[in-house]
Amino acid sequence: MKRMKKLIAVLLTATMALGLAACGGSSSSSAAAGASSAAAASGSTANSSASAEGLKIAIVSTAAGVDDGSFIQNCYEGILSFIDSRGGIDTVTDIMEPTGDPAAAVQAVADIVADYDVIVTPGFQFAGISTLAEENPDTKFILVDSFATDAEGNTIELDNLYAMMFSEQEGGFLAGMAAALSTQTGKVASVHGIAYESNVNYQWGFESGVNYANAHYGTSAEVVSLPAYAGTDITGANVGGNYVGSFGDPATAKIIAETLISEGVDVLFPAAGASGNGVFTAAKEATGVYVIGCDADQYKDGENGDTNIVLTSALKCMDLNVERQLNAIADGTFKGANELLQANTNSVNYVTGDHCQLSEEALSALAETYELVKSGEIVPASNFNGYTPEEFPGL
Repeated sequence: MKRMKKLIAVLLTATMALGLAACGGSSSSSAAAGASSAAAASGSTANSSASAEGLKIAIVSTAAGVDDGSFIQNCYEGILSFIDSRGGIDTVTDIMEPTGDPAAAVQAVADIVADYDVIVTPGFQFAGISTLAEENPDTKFILVDSFATDAEGNTIELDNLYAMMFSEQEGGFLAGMAAALSTQTGKVASVHGIAYESNVNYQWGFESGVNYANAHYGTSAEVVSLPAYAGTDITGANVGGNYVGSFGDPATAKIIAETLISEGVDVLFPAAGASGNGVFTAAKEATGVYVIGCDADQYKDGENGDTNIVLTSALKCMDLNVERQLNAIADGTFKGANELLQANTNSVNYVTGDHCQLSEEALSALAETYELVKSGEIVPASNFNGYTPEEFPGL
């Protein structure tokens, strides 16, 4: 992939901070080991009886905190699952950095680096922590949704830093297929925050999935985009789509969603951070409109009286992979690396079971196609992989 070109790495480090700095407020809180949920744990006191063998873990979050219902909470839940599996000997503290600015994010880590065995940093704004990792070789770092970069923006690997990124286009592809297989009006759409690489990946993956369903499963869904809200990616290219311009503007996202609904869209895929809340609100206020969740299982967010508007959710399995790395630290097998995580390790997936309202036909088609994505026979388009939603391997 061309993801790691120096120019793009520099731009990502400098600009992508806003992607996870969407919500207001700031504070620090500790979470009890084994807490039942991130929301319940926020503001509680860490387990003071942790044994000497226990790990002191910090997660440095944005102002949204560990109960944002999506990205950060999913990472946090991986930590809680690890703590629970070890019998509560470890502790975790949520450190909130409210601005999302890369320099402020790195400083927030610097302020606590001497106090913790492991520091988990979810978000592009933490790409610059490599210097801290080099200066603190006894501390382990888990970086989510970004690779670490040096001062010149070049990707760097360190023995004590594991960085994970996800193939968002695969999750978007699954969402697009689900939308095309579920729409009653024949019109679907995705809504995004800012045209950073991850969001364009989701958009183009979504469009790829719709096109695949149309080509192979007899659907005829149209992806609706509003020219007034087209996105411009980090290279200056117009990528179309529906972009709010912020990850923290649910009011504008609601306006976009209402406009799309007025044009006949009845399935929406918001990959927009906190802005996505506006899409959920618009769908709840409409009739017969559904949403596909993003990053984490958003079924609870879809509750609308005695009904639910969430069909399924496209998953970045951050909890699974954060827990995997914590287990590796605990058992001494941890290795620093930069890894792009994909469906082939179940790191990109979709919700089935009780929190899924897809038809049996849609589930069957998704299960069949998911295996082709896992095997690499289908490679959905992304911002920089050289493919388009109209032309990609497997279509």
